[in-house]
Amino acid sequence: MKFPRIPKALSAIGLFALALHLPAHAEEKAEAYPSRPIKIMIGFAPGGSTDGPMRVLAEKVGGILKQPVIIENKPGAGGVIPAQNLQASPADGYTLAIAPANVYRIPYTTELKWDPAKDLTYIIGLTGYAFGIVVPASSPIKNLKDFVDQAKARPGQLSYSSPGIATTNHLTMEQVSRQFGIQLNHIPYKGSADSLQAVVGGQVDAAAETSAFVPFVDSGKLRLIAVWGAKRMARYPDVPTLKESGVNIVQTSPWGLVAPKGLDPAIAAKLHAAFKQAMETREFKEVLAKYDMEPDYRSPKDYQAFAVDSMKREKTTLDLLGLSLK
Repeated sequence: MKFPRIPKALSAIGLFALALHLPAHAEEKAEAYPSRPIKIMIGFAPGGSTDGPMRVLAEKVGGILKQPVIIENKPGAGGVIPAQNLQASPADGYTLAIAPANVYRIPYTTELKWDPAKDLTYIIGLTGYAFGIVVPASSPIKNLKDFVDQAKARPGQLSYSSPGIATTNHLTMEQVSRQFGIQLNHIPYKGSADSLQAVVGGQVDAAAETSAFVPFVDSGKLRLIAVWGAKRMARYPDVPTLKESGVNIVQTSPWGLVAPKGLDPAIAAKLHAAFKQAMETREFKEVLAKYDMEPDYRSPKDYQAFAVDSMKREKTTLDLLGLSLK
């Protein structure tokens, strides 16, 4: 049976109509978003300085978008598992992740088939960590000088915990070790909660940690001996910075929200607007203050540029420390 041929003019008209329909369909899809719960993966255990602020944001954004926002903790590998998982996730706006600074290091420490600067959609920069070195309250170590003296007296034996290998915590301590010519025993854990419990329980001598240490310091279980920011923490005005202690390092490690590559720009814009609105709430600022952190907003464009610049800096640091892939 032969079908009648469609005149070329009519065929062209049909294609033109289809072309007009596609953007409208995409716009309708974005307008309907979200129609089901949104999942945000966090690469650290519950109870830390990433998990706490994100649970507050999730609740606020859920109210704004009229859909539940669920936090899923995937600790380990220095917090990079969520970004890795996004590579196999649909770019539909329902699976998102937090990108810590370690995401920008893994191309130089692990064989990767994806590029963090190109294969993620950058939604919004949210905040940055406050860091410090803590020891048990009963420790004879009172300051960074004591810490260095102990390390020199016990080469390779003074232990410290961190949330993982090649994290900002670990790499900064490597830089401190190199500057003072000491050798430390690094014990990596899956997140700040486990790392801090290790030092509280006496399993390690110290911890290089985010401000998840605050409740332990305030309760008298741990002693803070140095902070890593540009200035002293308002909560602990008597604790010096690394720079004041003779180490020329300032570390805050900004982080934010990312999605799979190829996310519809209209959906990305809707997510950005919702999280920006949530960032401005009193509750979010209060939970950040609990960890002595501050909002550090970055637009999608600025956040993407930050990722590119971070990858360049991280490669330089890893090369210097001899931790890059050979």
